[in-house]
Amino acid sequence: MGRKNSKKKKQRQKAYTPKMLKGVLDITRSGMGFVTIPDAETDVLVRPGDFNTALHGDTVRIRLKAGNGRRMQGEVVDVVQRKRSEFVGRLEMNKGFAFFIPQMDKPMPDIFVPLSNFNGAKDKDRVVVRILQWDKDGKRPVGEVVNVLDEENSNDAAMKELLLEGGFPLSFSDEAQEVAARISETISLDEIKKRNDVRPVLTFTIDPVDAKDFDDAISFKKMKNGNYEIGVHIADVSHYVEQDNALDAEAYQRATSVYLPDRVNPMLPEHISNVLCSLRPNEDKLTFSAIFQMTPKGEVKQYWLGKTVIHSDHRFTYEEVQAIIEEKAGIHADEILILNDLAQRMRKKRFQHGAINFSSQEVRFKLNEKGDPIGIMIKESLEAHQLIEEFMLLANRTVAENLSKIKVNNKPLPVPYRIHDDPDEEKLVPFAAFAKKFGHKFDTSSPEAIASSFNQLLKDVHGRPEQHVLEQLGIRTMSKAKYTSENVGHYGLGFEHYCHFTSPIRRYPDVIVHRILQDVLANKINPDKKLEDKCKHCSERERAAMEAERAANKYKQVQYMKNYLGEEFEGIISGVAGFGFWVETVEHKCEGLVSVNSLLEYDEFRHDETDYALVGRRSGKKFRMGDKVWIKVIAANLTKRQLDYEWVVAGEMNAEKDVKEKAKKKK
Repeated sequence: MGRKNSKKKKQRQKAYTPKMLKGVLDITRSGMGFVTIPDAETDVLVRPGDFNTALHGDTVRIRLKAGNGRRMQGEVVDVVQRKRSEFVGRLEMNKGFAFFIPQMDKPMPDIFVPLSNFNGAKDKDRVVVRILQWDKDGKRPVGEVVNVLDEENSNDAAMKELLLEGGFPLSFSDEAQEVAARISETISLDEIKKRNDVRPVLTFTIDPVDAKDFDDAISFKKMKNGNYEIGVHIADVSHYVEQDNALDAEAYQRATSVYLPDRVNPMLPEHISNVLCSLRPNEDKLTFSAIFQMTPKGEVKQYWLGKTVIHSDHRFTYEEVQAIIEEKAGIHADEILILNDLAQRMRKKRFQHGAINFSSQEVRFKLNEKGDPIGIMIKESLEAHQLIEEFMLLANRTVAENLSKIKVNNKPLPVPYRIHDDPDEEKLVPFAAFAKKFGHKFDTSSPEAIASSFNQLLKDVHGRPEQHVLEQLGIRTMSKAKYTSENVGHYGLGFEHYCHFTSPIRRYPDVIVHRILQDVLANKINPDKKLEDKCKHCSERERAAMEAERAANKYKQVQYMKNYLGEEFEGIISGVAGFGFWVETVEHKCEGLVSVNSLLEYDEFRHDETDYALVGRRSGKKFRMGDKVWIKVIAANLTKRQLDYEWVVAGEMNAEKDVKEKAKKKK
């Protein structure tokens, strides 16, 4: 009997062929690993002994193992791509070497640091260590200290940790820095001869007051026939960053710059992003341009795409341009006012053709020299911002339309389009029902009708109490924009073809587009077979950057509200879940959670998903998204980046009393 079973087992093992799969490793706190395989119904279990130097978040290649269990099991055979190679932790020193103990909620081995790699760090220092080497047969990785964290500056350490958690290195490799250092700053006469020389044409940049990486400029010239020649000039990063060298490889891995409240973690070394490629005033610069001939009504009669050399005459801030628009006076006021008129015409036409007019309100913090928040600023989209936005959209759309016409072997040329799919129907139905409660009709019969309904709703709610909540919920019904070679258009902008061309200093997809466009213009087309993988990588890095930026803003909120513990404020309910509701304070725009447990003394509350509300089982009391409430700040946890609020009954009663008294006085 035993022999028969043994024979069957051998037959099963012989018949089993190990299968190789690629996916992302997720290590739980318990130390068990699960690899998520694209398009697979279930993930693959990987036990700690089979990680083979892989860490949490790494893209790995695994081999399936024979097993009798229901869940697929595998072992890592190769680390395709590290999510991160730098970590925060403490040094434990011995004679001539140290062990670095990572401070993470995911298990990973200690890192061996030889004496030559201490770089000034001392025993018990909190440091950033980079893994240099980890052989498959080695028990521990070998690393070097790249940064000693200042224990007194918790803000600096927190921001660095957020970047590292997102997989964004704090510094560039020696190889990348070496390539960057070898790039000449001199523009040769031969290079200028190859380009369209637009240096004599009035050109200027418009950017935030604290910007250093100016990657776009506008030129303006009146034509004899009454039309205007308007150039959108973009830093020619692809001229300086050669494909597939060490600098390019590192820029691709990052894929985006990350903008935190007190710093920028750049995609390219600062010498390139802030000096070499930055379109600074009174300097000759190499650019890739889209030059348009436009009528005074904003109609494009013809356009030209190609390499140029420019000379920016002036560096404007958005505030300076806004003042010129409002006061109709100032340096280059005539040109600014014409450009603004054209931008507003294009903007109006966009919304008439299906673009959705979501207004954006950005909260920024005023920071002291240590990076601590000392005030709140609300940044709104003004005409100066819209001026730049419309011309950048025009350039991006024009490049995408141009490239979409190119065929290679009767197939469309692969291009990293920026796409935005139609709204999610499952999310749209409850949103339409919710909007109806405020008296807003919503037509969901077609994508065009949805866009029209959104614009009408946004127009109707402007300035009303429900404006913020309906805008936020409306945005949540939308699909997420992403990069892909499968062009389905951009629903939110109302464009059939769209790509990113205008920010190559801070976005890698723009660099890819520049290279493809240059190949097309030079008639040297060589389609990239790995383009879709690159699109997925860039989309993933963009999401990681957004998560880091959101987490950093949340950290600043918590840091700021620590000053107001025990104080009461009016707020708006900004989200609802079964375990509580979130409130954003009116005064500070800082969001915290009111736990459902803190409401038990008043009633037992259930979550009504269709009404975006918590409802009291006995009292019928509702906490609904968009409602005004009073809260007390009871806890501010910087480690968890979490604010805890408590509902204040008396605050609401006093507010109602004030409203009634004001009404009496009016009578």
